[in-house]
Amino acid sequence: MILVTGGAGYIGSHTVKALKAAGLSPVIFDNFSTGHRSFIKATPAFEGDLCTASDLDQVFSEYAIDGVLHFAGKALVAESTQKPEFYYQTNLIGGLNLLRAMQKCDVRFLIFSSTCATYGVPERVPIPENHPQNPINPYGDTKLAFERAMRWFHEAHRLEYLSLRYFNAAGADADGEFGEDHDPETHLIPLALQAAAGRRPDVQIFGTDYPTPDGTCIRDYIHVSDLARAHVAGLQALMEGRVPSQALNLGTGGGYSVREVIDSVRRVTGRPFTVRETARRPGDPPQLVALVDRAKELLGWTAVESDLDRIVRSAWRWLQRNGQPGRRRE
Repeated sequence: MILVTGGAGYIGSHTVKALKAAGLSPVIFDNFSTGHRSFIKATPAFEGDLCTASDLDQVFSEYAIDGVLHFAGKALVAESTQKPEFYYQTNLIGGLNLLRAMQKCDVRFLIFSSTCATYGVPERVPIPENHPQNPINPYGDTKLAFERAMRWFHEAHRLEYLSLRYFNAAGADADGEFGEDHDPETHLIPLALQAAAGRRPDVQIFGTDYPTPDGTCIRDYIHVSDLARAHVAGLQALMEGRVPSQALNLGTGGGYSVREVIDSVRRVTGRPFTVRETARRPGDPPQLVALVDRAKELLGWTAVESDLDRIVRSAWRWLQRNGQPGRRRE
């Protein structure tokens, strides 16, 4: 079986579905602080917390685990600057608990949900995997710290791992089972869609004077289903010995500006909504775009569902079908 920590969350739930489609048997490990019980969908699930080592020991004793996909953790950049202790406790100490539990049971294969936030402000775009890693917030720093821990567990304990650094996950499951439902919501596409649906008064543009064609930030948006497929492909390649332990970027290799995203939301929904321009946020780089050649070469993977309008359309269908966001914990 494949243990999926955070398997009731946004990306984790999509990946559980992709594992099943590939003929693999997932078991979810989640404390449901941000995950949704409604996302379990007849998958075996264990309620537990990374920061409680005995919970991890118990799930590894109850199930015959062959590999781990690790999504669980805290992931709000702004919150991480206000409460860094929570991020180090969960993302690093909790992650070390997971590594120790794997070591005890001789489970050697790990796919880690990392982030482009480990790079910090990029020196060049598109960003390659060997770009310097200088995170500018505790969230990115804790992800980088766990990447380094995996490397040393690889040297000391034969851990085989892939650290998948992805950029802006977006969109929703084509069947309408899973979608982006955070509380609070901080991501541009669902915020703009909620404005289009009349569920918030406006959507904000943070900074219009960046050195980009239209003055707004550019980001590499990747459909969550493309991300899910990459995790499954990475796990299979790792367990079959076809790739060595390393980090891989996941993205499209291109980017869209904030204004382009807003235009797409208007085009897809056919609805007007208010856009409010405001000052830059500290630490927002002008562009974050992935160099993705390594993932294509080693995994035979490429993003096929990540056209911007397709992403927005899937997220709009999800929002329309699932009512008020942020109320699906049970």
